[in-house]
Amino acid sequence: MECVGTTIFVDNVEEVLDFYYQAFGIPTAYIDEQGTYGELDCGQGIIAFAAHAISQPHFRQGYIRCHPKQPTLGFELSFECDNVAQSFAKALEAGAEPLSPPTQHEGQFVAFLRAQEGTLIRLFSNKQSASPEKVF
Repeated sequence: MECVGTTIFVDNVEEVLDFYYQAFGIPTAYIDEQGTYGELDCGQGIIAFAAHAISQPHFRQGYIRCHPKQPTLGFELSFECDNVAQSFAKALEAGAEPLSPPTQHEGQFVAFLRAQEGTLIRLFSNKQSASPEKVF
C-alpha cells in the first residue's frame, strides 16, 4: 500500500489554492472546471482541496469541517523550507494565523501556523542558515 495524497475539504477551493500560492509559492497543478476540486503542484504526494459539497454523498455520517474559527484538527501539513522565519513571515502576509513562531526544536528550526481554511501547517528546516532570526 502506498499513500499518494491527501484531500482537505474546504468552503472555497479557488481561494485556498490562491492562499497556498501566495503564502508558500506552491502553484496549482490542476483545478476542475467547476472550481470544486484542485491540486497543488508540491512534488512527491498530492495535496488536494475539494468543496464540501463533493464529500456529502460519500460520508453519510458527516465529518468535522476544518474551519479557522474552531480548534485545529488533529493533523498537520509539513513543508520543508530553506528559511523558516522568512517563510513564516510570507505566510502571515498571505493571511495565515501564527500559532508558534520560528524556534529551534530537536535540531530543526520549526514554526506552526494555520492556513486560511483552518489547516495546521508546520514549517521546518534542518539547515543552519534557516535560523529563527526575527524577520517579521
